[in-house]
Amino acid sequence: MTVLLIYLALFVGAFIVVQQIRNRQNKASDFTSLKTVTFGDESAVTADRSASIVSILAILLIWGAFTGSRWTPLHVPGPFTGDTSFSYTLQGADNQTDDAKVLIRVFPIDKYGEAPEIETGDGFAKNDSAQVHAWRSVLIPVDQNDEVTREGGASIVAINGQPVSPGDSVNVDNGVVTLSTKGTPNFKPWSGWQMEPIWLPAPEAVFHRLIDVYNNGYQNFTLMEHLGASLLRVIIGFMLGAIVGIPLGYAMGLSNWFRGWFDPIVEFMRPVPPLALIPLVIIWAGIGEAGKIILLFLASLWIMTIAARAGVSGVQLSKVHAGYSLGASKWRILTRIIVPNSLPEIFTGARVAMGVCWGTVVAAELVAAEKGAGMMIMVASRFQLTDIVIMGIILIGAIGYSIDILMRRIETVLVPWKGKG
Repeated sequence: MTVLLIYLALFVGAFIVVQQIRNRQNKASDFTSLKTVTFGDESAVTADRSASIVSILAILLIWGAFTGSRWTPLHVPGPFTGDTSFSYTLQGADNQTDDAKVLIRVFPIDKYGEAPEIETGDGFAKNDSAQVHAWRSVLIPVDQNDEVTREGGASIVAINGQPVSPGDSVNVDNGVVTLSTKGTPNFKPWSGWQMEPIWLPAPEAVFHRLIDVYNNGYQNFTLMEHLGASLLRVIIGFMLGAIVGIPLGYAMGLSNWFRGWFDPIVEFMRPVPPLALIPLVIIWAGIGEAGKIILLFLASLWIMTIAARAGVSGVQLSKVHAGYSLGASKWRILTRIIVPNSLPEIFTGARVAMGVCWGTVVAAELVAAEKGAGMMIMVASRFQLTDIVIMGIILIGAIGYSIDILMRRIETVLVPWKGKG
């Protein structure tokens, strides 16, 4: 919730700042400043690149702030490190009480050291010392040096003067002390708001891991070989799905018989997630490359079929009538009217299918793959190498985004009439 509120605050703040800057820069007397957005016209709305840059910077800022990154100037409160202490009150079997002090040294997660030295004191409750890492907890074995132990009827009745019983917790300086069910105090230092590196490493840790994997490889293959294997699988699976799906979609859009025959199959398979097909594909095609390609083929097939069918169904009937009135044959109607007007829908479906294939290939490579981005992520997760997992996710997202941008460019070149009626 805190991260969401910070992100919303950054979004609103960035929007206001950028708009104020632009309002000052665009105080022109020409008619450009009088343009308005036509609602419903997709071509009237384009991505604001400055907003995209600010969005990425905002994510990096939040990421760095909650991981203590050296790349970001602002950080949320981190875990406590250093020396701290608390006192406990030990009550003997004769109801006599004595106070003792516990001195604790909290080390950063990547540092090691010894517990601080402390004088034991003169009473029957002796002072203790301990060491612990940030985000961890430590039991304080007070019985080891106290003259009166639990076996002798002694028990801890207060922490920092606050009465406690087994199971209770007391807030102390820089942490929390919980009395276990057996009466042993357990100290946990304050963890702050920052994430532990094992759960979320800092941006620079992920970047350094990227450089290391690029130079030295991972699991006997280079980074380019891992990404190339995934990309090749996606391209083959997507192309097979497009080769079969587009003609099938055209047939369903042009023929009542084809529509009636294949519509139940397509509409039945469309909502089935590709991941649910993995067990069946393994049974049919095994765990080799063929099974992965088949899974990606099925992931793109139904999307491309529906996109082509929707493209044909969306062609304006007036254009078809105009073609017939000018003496065009059915073949010319198909090639000169239906195909060009259906291409925008097909390209939209292709972009969606490529995204689904990228999401599916990771799961497909979880099963007996020797190389690939999904395999790299899976192996890294087994050893809790979160930096490699995040690195793989970022690379998969970046490649998928790059492919989407490339397909948009191709669409702009091949279908320049999109959005122009």
